[in-house]
Amino acid sequence: MDKRLTVLNIVISDREAAAKVNEILHGYSEYVIGRMGLPYGERDVSIICVVLDMPTADASALSGKLGMLQSVTAKVMTPKI
Repeated sequence: MDKRLTVLNIVISDREAAAKVNEILHGYSEYVIGRMGLPYGERDVSIICVVLDMPTADASALSGKLGMLQSVTAKVMTPKI
C-alpha cells in the first residue's frame, strides 16, 4: 500500500486522556516524521500536531482510535501531493 503524507491534529480537553493518546501514537511510531504539542492553558486544552508518512487506511484507523477516546478530537488531513 502506498504511503501518503498525513497531518493529524488532536485536541485533548482532559489531561487524563493524554497518556492514552500517547500510548496509541506510540503504536504508530514507525510512521511519525515529527510532532508538536501545545498546552493552551487559557482554554484548558492541549493541542498536538503530528506529521506522518503512512498508508491512508492506517491514518483513518489511527484517527478513529483517538476519536473514540473521551475528551479527544482527532482530524486527519492528507494533502494532494
